Amino acid sequence: MLSFLAFLKMSFGPNVLYISCNMGFDLLSFALISLSLWICFLMLLASGEINKLKIYKNVFTFVVLILLFSLVITFSSLNLFVFYLFFEVSLIPTLILIIGWGNQPERIMAGMYLLFYTLLVSLPMMVGIFFLDFQNFSLEIYFLSSLNNVFLYFCLSLVFLVKIPMFFVHLWLPKAHVEAPVSGSMILAGVMLKLGGYGLLRLSKILFVVGMKFNLVFILISIVGAVFISLICLRQSDMKMLIAYSSVSHMGVALAGILTYNLWGSWGALSLMLAHGLSSSGLFCIANLLYERTHSRSMYMNKGFMNIMPSLSLWWFLLCSSNMSAPPSLNLVSEIILINSIYLYSNYFMMFLFFLVFYSGVYSLFLYSFTQHGQFYSGLYSISQINSREYFLLFLHWVPLNLLFLKGELFTCWI
Repeated sequence: MLSFLAFLKMSFGPNVLYISCNMGFDLLSFALISLSLWICFLMLLASGEINKLKIYKNVFTFVVLILLFSLVITFSSLNLFVFYLFFEVSLIPTLILIIGWGNQPERIMAGMYLLFYTLLVSLPMMVGIFFLDFQNFSLEIYFLSSLNNVFLYFCLSLVFLVKIPMFFVHLWLPKAHVEAPVSGSMILAGVMLKLGGYGLLRLSKILFVVGMKFNLVFILISIVGAVFISLICLRQSDMKMLIAYSSVSHMGVALAGILTYNLWGSWGALSLMLAHGLSSSGLFCIANLLYERTHSRSMYMNKGFMNIMPSLSLWWFLLCSSNMSAPPSLNLVSEIILINSIYLYSNYFMMFLFFLVFYSGVYSLFLYSFTQHGQFYSGLYSISQINSREYFLLFLHWVPLNLLFLKGELFTCWI
């Protein structure tokens, strides 16, 4: 109840309100804090197996709460060092979720990938923060000014590029998703990837001068990488792997939008971060519903579910269509804004964007048709129907995602 009172503190616009204890809200912080609260509650709702089988359920709830606490502080902090500290702290509960409640023995390796990819590039950021403190005698984000320093640019932005994740440094993400329990996948796709986008948007005022020279390279990598990743999605036989790779593809577009440094890009990135957080998390949930029943993530095992669970087929369709940015989802609004932003930056990207949007539809339809149609696996002797908790879970993912577009102008207020 206390956390829902935070929703009353809605901050419209770019002004930071409710400043106290080095923390404050503007629309960017508020939107991502709301997303964190929402996804963390849904994580508890999704983890019915942990509750039913009593797999250290109190420890699990505690880990989720610690994670939520660290995310809220990260998104509302106005001090760069506090932001950095809790940005790193949020890594530990995620690691505990993957290693503690994951399914396969490979989860240890996935956890190590997650940890070392992030830690390796976050140490230069700490050096960059100390340098900024030395220059400005303050680490308040609002007192920092733009510096023409290439080394500082790379130190500060690399950690966010890995976190978002950019193509070439994305390999930790599919591994972590596949080995994580459903709650780990939800928080990774829903909120942890957004830390990268949030950091780049927050620090764009420091990185602006050098960014104008170097960003073209990163935008090119993101857009072309997103097209490659979309093609990789078409060859996946593992449902979770397909959804994880589609996350990389969508966040690549958001990253390109942020790095264009124009107004449309910032708006589109914020709304895509919210939209993708809900749609991707919902897809991980619905894939997990099949996994809990067939004990396999393979699409060859999970076929023809329209015959067995016709009511779930609707939810598959709704979430897959949201993932491919069909109306009326918020994904559509944000992708239109982002395509505008990238086109304004350079119209040569239009060709890549065409393929990106096309393949995004193709792999979403591929996921839907492969799981719903065809002849179901003859080894399925008994299967339990979907219960009301699971319907409620999918409902709470889909409804905000498809009602937010009615107030789409909210996300264009924050600059």
